[in-house]
Amino acid sequence: MQQQLPEWADTDVPAATLDPQGVSRRNLIRGAGLLGAAFTVTAAGATEAAASTASYQGSDPELVYLVGDHHVHSRYSHDAKYDFTQLAQRGAQFGLDWMAFTEHSNFGHADKGAVAENAEVVKARAENPRMLIFQGLEWYIPAAEHGTLLVSPGPNNVALLQQFEREYDGKLTNRSGNTPENEQHAIKGLQWLAAQKRSGYVDDVLVLANHPLRLGIDAPHEIRGWRDTGVCIGMEGAPGSQGDAEPAWVKFRGATNAQRGEYVNSPSAASFPGYPLDAYRTYGGFDWATATVGGLWDSMLAEGRLFSITSNSDNHRTIWDTWTDGVFPPGQNFDSLGWKPSPTNTDTPQAGSDFWPGQFSRTHVGVSRYGYLEVMAALRAGRVWVDHGQLVDGIDVRVAPVGSRQRGVTLGGRLRVRRHERLELRITVTSATRPNFHGVLPRLAHVDVIRGAVTGPTADRDTWKAPDTRVVEQVDVHRRTGTYDLCIPLGRAERSHYVRVRGSDGNRHGAGYLGSSIDPAGPIQHPTNDGDPWLDTWLYTNPIFVDVV
Repeated sequence: MQQQLPEWADTDVPAATLDPQGVSRRNLIRGAGLLGAAFTVTAAGATEAAASTASYQGSDPELVYLVGDHHVHSRYSHDAKYDFTQLAQRGAQFGLDWMAFTEHSNFGHADKGAVAENAEVVKARAENPRMLIFQGLEWYIPAAEHGTLLVSPGPNNVALLQQFEREYDGKLTNRSGNTPENEQHAIKGLQWLAAQKRSGYVDDVLVLANHPLRLGIDAPHEIRGWRDTGVCIGMEGAPGSQGDAEPAWVKFRGATNAQRGEYVNSPSAASFPGYPLDAYRTYGGFDWATATVGGLWDSMLAEGRLFSITSNSDNHRTIWDTWTDGVFPPGQNFDSLGWKPSPTNTDTPQAGSDFWPGQFSRTHVGVSRYGYLEVMAALRAGRVWVDHGQLVDGIDVRVAPVGSRQRGVTLGGRLRVRRHERLELRITVTSATRPNFHGVLPRLAHVDVIRGAVTGPTADRDTWKAPDTRVVEQVDVHRRTGTYDLCIPLGRAERSHYVRVRGSDGNRHGAGYLGSSIDPAGPIQHPTNDGDPWLDTWLYTNPIFVDVV
């Protein structure tokens, strides 16, 4: 099958035929100077220098940010129901450039489903040649939560998924218990994946931890251990299931304990005891580990090592959707078939808590070419920002020396500077130009600059605090529209540090979890059963590191 550029990037597609979303995307790529021949489909096996993880002395290239979702389930998962065609069409409708099917581990999936699923994925790619569609896996991490296993397409990707599932999945190997042996088995699994890439068995493979604080069983030292293998490159900054507490949906189904992300749990015997009770809820729809300035994510960044965040749908069952599960033939079940029959439509909304892929949550990855390996390289390089509710059309963030004519270093990158050199943060925001998929034109209210000192590897691998990280600037932009630039002085570089950016629609915020002196206007919890996600939207960028030499 011949991969094609998305319509918004294909100059052979007339602009008059694009929808408002496509027009906006084309304007962004034109502004980056990458429209036409400069932005092309890359052959399988190629690499992208623009997404490398090298340090930069001065300037990173211009990038195009592709919109994606790395965590989607189909009827090849025991608790989901949709066909691949339904999900791919919805993803295209909501503007995705790439998506990954990540089915739950099961014996039926490992034995039969993964192979049959691959045929469905190949068919979906042929039907949607303008979208990159990955086949991955949702890994039950031994002694911990779940993770996305993303592998590049190729002749061995299905065999790799099957072998990994049988040998290293916590559910299939009965290693879900919170023991040191099981924790080590997770590390062995990640090391095995790294070996498959080194040997050339697959072109690329990476892992992202999913909904890390939903159950509180991903201890900080475990996450650090996964990171140290080089295969686990990040975590979900915001979980799926963002529609669970939408008030009208709560009222319709009579829910009694609904929370965004389905974060409705309390500590258990398997939970890490160092997490506070508040860690089991989302803040502005984001996981506590990400939403807390000076919290777990920052404590990892303070070590001077990149760890990315993402946001996705985790689609199983979409709110207000009327499709119901297919009925198994007599005597059959999921493990005997490896999948569920196709769903059927009804006149009645069915149970669910999710949005369609791309409908609400988006992960943007910066590339200069279009291809599977380019998306994976960009994820690994940390050229990532995430948003909810289509809060902005685009954001470009760079750090550069004051007065420099170079563009500066962008998300995930490292800028090497001399001590005392004056720096500035350069942000270009492209405001939302069209109503979102809820019919509301989003407005960015404020942009927050978060900075933390790089203090090196921590002696306490279970720490979740970064005492030197705080919001250092909050810029009111609620009157700004169109595309505009912000230039924010960062002062003199006295020590190595990192900078990241956050933004909000300004509807719900308050003192951050660690206090107003750390975060004066951060995301907050919503009341039970009252978490309209469309009225509380945020964006987060990955960090930029500054290495003082």
